[in-house]
Amino acid sequence: MTTIMITGANGQLGSLILENLRSRIPAMHIIAGVRSAPQADHFRELGIEVRKVDYDLPESLEEAFHGISRLLLISSSHKDDDVRLAQHKRVIDAAKQSGVRHLLYTGFAFPQQSADRSKPGNVHTMTEQAIIESGLEYTFLRNALYIDFVGVLGLKEALSSGELVTAPGGWKFNSVGRRDLALAAAAALVEEGAGSRIYELTATHTWDFADLAEVLTEVAGKPVVHRQDEGIQHWIYAFMSQLDTASTSGDLEQLMGRPVTPLRDSILPFIV
Repeated sequence: MTTIMITGANGQLGSLILENLRSRIPAMHIIAGVRSAPQADHFRELGIEVRKVDYDLPESLEEAFHGISRLLLISSSHKDDDVRLAQHKRVIDAAKQSGVRHLLYTGFAFPQQSADRSKPGNVHTMTEQAIIESGLEYTFLRNALYIDFVGVLGLKEALSSGELVTAPGGWKFNSVGRRDLALAAAAALVEEGAGSRIYELTATHTWDFADLAEVLTEVAGKPVVHRQDEGIQHWIYAFMSQLDTASTSGDLEQLMGRPVTPLRDSILPFIV
């Protein structure tokens, strides 16, 4: 049977994927790749083998990937994209040398292409290109912006004041929660059949800040209105402007086998 490894297994997304994977295949066929093995005892208690996977230690990666059929590379969280790309390439090289048959990678949904072909893309598109050039069979899991971004919008304050204030713009969002993305990733990890695939893992319909205000109104039991204010300054808006947060796809629901979690349920953890 196929042996599957998830790197970054101690992270929020990785641990959720492992949780979903356990309901699909026996624990003996799952391997948790972690940077700090002593912090992974909870996986061992579930019968899951733990191996040290440090993107900065290339000499250890080939050994860690030995006997792995399908490897999920969860993108590095390092803040320097040059470092991230170097880390990813070490994993790709080691996977090929170790005989991994299929490499899965988590990037961003609907990556924007630069009009200037001479300029390199972002870290995710360059990682995808490196995987393609490796000759490995691949699956690109292009995740929408995590719904977590609402945590910086002052939702609790909006419930109290009756006003959700955001920076100006025609913002639309295809965002979903990690639990939905993890369920889809687990399904992709156990997919049968050969060949490479690309999944755009987004909501099937966009929502905007007016929709968010409606949900807050429902939760609060009193009106919450949305207002734009040019004085609002936060790094999240500059970050979101670099992403395609408006395009949608049915890939996520197809992999999950159910609809995406409703907006109301997705934001509840950020307002309770």
